[in-house]
Amino acid sequence: MDPITIGLALASQFAPSIIKYFTNSETAGAVAGQVIDIAKTVTGTQDADQALAALKDDPALAVQFKTAVMANDADLEKSFLADRQDARSRDVKLAQAGRYNWRADIMVLLDVVGLIACLVVLCFFRDRIPGEAVGLISTVAATFGLCLRDAHQFEFGSSRSSQSKDATIQSLSK
Repeated sequence: MDPITIGLALASQFAPSIIKYFTNSETAGAVAGQVIDIAKTVTGTQDADQALAALKDDPALAVQFKTAVMANDADLEKSFLADRQDARSRDVKLAQAGRYNWRADIMVLLDVVGLIACLVVLCFFRDRIPGEAVGLISTVAATFGLCLRDAHQFEFGSSRSSQSKDATIQSLSK
């Protein structure tokens, strides 16, 4: 199996709290590598598949793996949060250079247009389209809504925990 698949298998079966670290496609490989290295160290194996099998067979090793993952949680969190920090830093650098981030505005505008288009179809044409299409369009509308939520969270911060994460990134990068 490839490293990301094995890393996800390890995470989902033995340490579900770390699955959030696999959500960014650019850092998923690095996170998977870290998780696999932890599993190989705990199990004393040289192969990721063997480590996964050993953890499945021995509950005591699984507990040791969970403990080791929790001990390495700061490094995993740092990898996970670095991408968002880089994106915010990019916006700051663009502003300092006197440039404007049109790409973000266009992205949000297209999200709004897509959401409105889906809602118009659902409101005015619902009785003329099959139920499966209604379900699909509703799902697409929800996706556009989530994209808008993510844009707002990026721009304004999602919560106190988001501010805490930003502070953690700053302190870890020093």
